[in-house]
Amino acid sequence: MNDRITLDAAEAASAECGCAPSATESRALAKKGISRRGALGLGVLSVVSLSAFGITSGVSAAYAASYPDWDDVVAAKKNQAAKAAEVSRIEGLIQSLTQKVADTQAAAKVASDEFFEAQQNYFAAIAEAETLQQQADAQAAVADESARKAGQVAAQLYRNGGDDTSLELFFAGSADNADELLARLGTMDKLLEYNQSVYDDAVAARNSAQSLSDQAVVARDERDRLQQIAEQKMVAAQQAADAAQAALDEQSENLETMQAQLAALKDTTSKTVAEYQKGATERRKRREAAAAKAAEEAAANAGGNSGGGGTPGNGGWVRPHGGYRSSGYGPRSQQCNSNGCSSSWHYGVDLANGCGAAIYAAHSGTVDAAFYNGGYGNYVRIQHGGGVATGYAHIKQGGFAVRSGQWVNAGQVIAYAGNTGGSFGCHLHFEVYINGAYTNPIDFMAGKGISV
Repeated sequence: MNDRITLDAAEAASAECGCAPSATESRALAKKGISRRGALGLGVLSVVSLSAFGITSGVSAAYAASYPDWDDVVAAKKNQAAKAAEVSRIEGLIQSLTQKVADTQAAAKVASDEFFEAQQNYFAAIAEAETLQQQADAQAAVADESARKAGQVAAQLYRNGGDDTSLELFFAGSADNADELLARLGTMDKLLEYNQSVYDDAVAARNSAQSLSDQAVVARDERDRLQQIAEQKMVAAQQAADAAQAALDEQSENLETMQAQLAALKDTTSKTVAEYQKGATERRKRREAAAAKAAEEAAANAGGNSGGGGTPGNGGWVRPHGGYRSSGYGPRSQQCNSNGCSSSWHYGVDLANGCGAAIYAAHSGTVDAAFYNGGYGNYVRIQHGGGVATGYAHIKQGGFAVRSGQWVNAGQVIAYAGNTGGSFGCHLHFEVYINGAYTNPIDFMAGKGISV
């Protein structure tokens, strides 16, 4: 009896909210031998299951609902109550889709910014560790040189082995000339004083070298810790970007049709549902055709203005972009615009070949990142094996030609140049990584027979 009351209440509530099975769903359920009451019961169980995962009734029902088809619209137009319920359902779905896109895009932005910050912190830690080690090596060299000089003085003072050369230096040939004796004693004092100074310098340099070496070890540990954080943030950013893209694809797939269905339900003229359906289908076909044409034109333009992009070198490596080098690797003066300021150290090389020019995979490998990456803008990273990876930044909006997890061949078009992120004009920012750490891409590519 209680089950009967529960199901009746659920049925009444479903009629009020417009979330009862649609005409199409009812036919599908009937084929499977599931009654309307049974379907409502499954719906109640679904709500309970979602709550178990911390998803409450505050989440729109559109996330779990199916999308209406045109049979639902035709059936709903037959009576006012059904039509009102279907209008409410479609409006809820549209609102939910819009919110879902906004939420996932906001989450993707946060995740990408966190990865960018973590990546830059890691790069800065690399520089810190390298600087400390260089300073330690320099102090060790000073210590070695000081020790060498002290050894030379000692050899000069005691070049006769175990003989008492100091006495020999004092008195040899000095009996007839007291001034000469005093001069020799003075020379001895100066040599000893100098040797002590050199020795002190050697000890100080050696101590400094040890201290700096200890600091370098700590800095390398911090570098490795930050590298792990950056990789974790990269995975999270890619997952968030995938979720945002999935939500956008879902919206693109369904929004236009639902808007047409909503217009058909609200229309009081003699225009038929079939006319709305035909219009929505034609608009979708035109959009798909326009996207295909744009892709063909982009590919054609890229091929016609390669400017050296895709030019092969040695060992299967190719030039990643055409055009000229607009900024080299290493220290540079900072620039700022509304998107922020550039770094004072350039971790890559910039190649400028115009907006929309093709970007090529520098070598074959697996794409492990393809998303918006803070100051890098739209960004792709490819793992080539052996600890070598390449990065491609400032890709144009909508300019990705690959996705994460995809295998690409050397010279394959992976994206199109743009001005996203902290960029000051359309170009490719190209980086090379060895075991995750940045390296000079100009020298690296030169070793592959390619000038960038």
